[in-house]
Amino acid sequence: MIEDPTAPTVGVGPHPEPWPDDGRLDPELLREGDRRNVIDRYRYWRLEAIVADLDRTRTRLHVAIQNWEHDFNIGSIVRTANAFNVAAVHIVGKRRWNRRGAMVTDRYLHVHHHDDEAALFAYLAEHGVTPIGVDNLPGSVPLEETVLPGDCCLVFGSEGPGLTDAMVAGCERLVAITQEGSTRSMNAGAAAAIAMYHWRLHHDVG
Repeated sequence: MIEDPTAPTVGVGPHPEPWPDDGRLDPELLREGDRRNVIDRYRYWRLEAIVADLDRTRTRLHVAIQNWEHDFNIGSIVRTANAFNVAAVHIVGKRRWNRRGAMVTDRYLHVHHHDDEAALFAYLAEHGVTPIGVDNLPGSVPLEETVLPGDCCLVFGSEGPGLTDAMVAGCERLVAITQEGSTRSMNAGAAAAIAMYHWRLHHDVG
């Protein structure tokens, strides 16, 4: 395939010599350039150095996603979780999850896998994290009228089926995003972004 010379260049090219004396920097990236989807602050940094730096300011928010259908939206939710620098992402289900939409942002997160709902709830209970289901089911309360706990896990279902009965039963409460249109539900990735932003409005980070 012939590359389009007019296409915008992503990232930065090789670093001019002499290179900075900084152990966080990756010699290969300094030599070849850094085309990763990272903010300017982390240009040329080693992956491990970026994760260590992010760990200093992780939020208290966790995010869990049910993975029953190899849902493309999982990757989108993971990418948003990276943007909010959540404490951890939890993938619930034995199937391999669809990483395509994550655009490798999962490498900068702490991702935990749980075989089923019970395993997720056991982990959250051990770490003092409150599970909050996000779905427009009977009994849910409007998200915009709710102050979410600081140490909470927003739990999202697969696109279409939503949360399972077992997941609903284990959540401390359900919240729903108020909608005004004709569709029954919005895209799971979009709903996750709204819910994470709502949590951020009420809680400090770092």
